[in-house]
Amino acid sequence: MKIRLERPRDAATIHALTDAAFKGMPFSDQTEAKVIDGLREAGALTLSFVATEGDDIIGHVAFSPVRINGEAGDWYGLGPVSVWPDRQRTGIGQALIREGLQQLRSLGAGGCVLLGDPAYYCRFGFEHDPDLYDVHAPRWAFQRLSFDGSRPKGVVTFHPAFDAS
Repeated sequence: MKIRLERPRDAATIHALTDAAFKGMPFSDQTEAKVIDGLREAGALTLSFVATEGDDIIGHVAFSPVRINGEAGDWYGLGPVSVWPDRQRTGIGQALIREGLQQLRSLGAGGCVLLGDPAYYCRFGFEHDPDLYDVHAPRWAFQRLSFDGSRPKGVVTFHPAFDAS
């Protein structure tokens, strides 16, 4: 498996992959592929990596800027992360997340936030912080990872593409 940045010709495959990865998931509103398309169209995909085997894309992860208390800064949101259903739970998503987090660090990012299962994301160092939250997300599932030791407080807002419907 190799990990590389998304290329323009990957967009349709990433859309199909993301739809398949989230199909039937009880926590999903089935808009994840539209979110990625919207981020791409808005030029807001800070990092978009694909995992490949040969010429086949087998996974994808996106990172985009977030605002804290309405202010742009150096924090980013992780997600969506997608792997073909028959390849899930094989380490592909983990590898994509680790690569993305490392690249964010190298870009000088202050940190990263996400909405997800704490039992899964704690392996990357994410943790719940009651002082940093998304008003549209369950607080228990909203997590942060500081790269520089900072601990911002307040409301996190993801890019408007996350409001896709």
